[in-house]
Amino acid sequence: MRKHLIAATFTALAGVGSAAAEDYPTKPITFVVPFAAGGPLDSLARAIAEPMSADLGQPIIIENVAGAGGSIGVGRVVHAAPDGHTVGVGNWSTHVLNGAIYALPYNLIDDLTSVALLPSAPQLIVAKSSLPATNFRELVTWLQSNRANVGTAGVGSASHVSGLLFQNIARTELAFVSYRSAGAALQDLVAGHIDLMFDQASNSMPQIRADAIKAFAVTSNSRLGVAPDIPTVDEAGLPGFYISVWNGLWVPKGTEPDVIARLNAAAVKVMATPALQKRFAELGQDRPAPEQVSPAALRAFQKAEIDKWWPILKAAHIKAN
Repeated sequence: MRKHLIAATFTALAGVGSAAAEDYPTKPITFVVPFAAGGPLDSLARAIAEPMSADLGQPIIIENVAGAGGSIGVGRVVHAAPDGHTVGVGNWSTHVLNGAIYALPYNLIDDLTSVALLPSAPQLIVAKSSLPATNFRELVTWLQSNRANVGTAGVGSASHVSGLLFQNIARTELAFVSYRSAGAALQDLVAGHIDLMFDQASNSMPQIRADAIKAFAVTSNSRLGVAPDIPTVDEAGLPGFYISVWNGLWVPKGTEPDVIARLNAAAVKVMATPALQKRFAELGQDRPAPEQVSPAALRAFQKAEIDKWWPILKAAHIKAN
């Protein structure tokens, strides 16, 4: 009799989980962006939130939780209820780099569940319009005799780590200035308050088109279709300095697989719409290939990136202060 009761209890609990997944979502969904509003990750989250909201049938609210290179916002997702109503929007810096730079109170792989890979973008080496250099080699020469102020989205961010790696390779000494987002740093670059940024193409392109800042190189092995005049780092004189900032969606560990599948399907669907494909192209972002967008593919990719970048960061002695 006891065995029958236990079996019935498990069956009932399984039914509750299945029903919850079928009804999902039952209330507004929160997208946690671990940086202040106005940066490239925030812009991407807002671009996909509206069409995903329409597909899911519930509003999607953007919550900006900045601090500690994005690690505070990621922690907010780790400790949220695993019901699919809190979704983390993160990237290469928050879900790879931070694990090597900060003593995190959570595990980036085990305490979160992958949902979907989002578009990625290379970075651009950009400077204020009044900086005297006219090409990359002149920029390096200028940097070697001048201590430039470099804007970043905080310690451990993609912009910060890129600058540190560049500093080591180019044998320059840079002064890093932390902001709450790359968007805020870019505003000061346009105003001439800082000298340089290693910024995502999606963030810098509008200001480059407006001639408000200078672009010296793109951190990839091919030129951007939207900016074919900007040389690659190979062409500019910094061969192999390839950095692509990829983005993704995560939920707390323990979230129902059916809920994850529903979120994944919505993200994949909206990324394929002509309107978003056009927007991604205009910002120099690459939509992930079909075989890269599953939860399992993002998890495998994230682990591979950790295996690649953690030894590099540790060898360069890159740590949060």
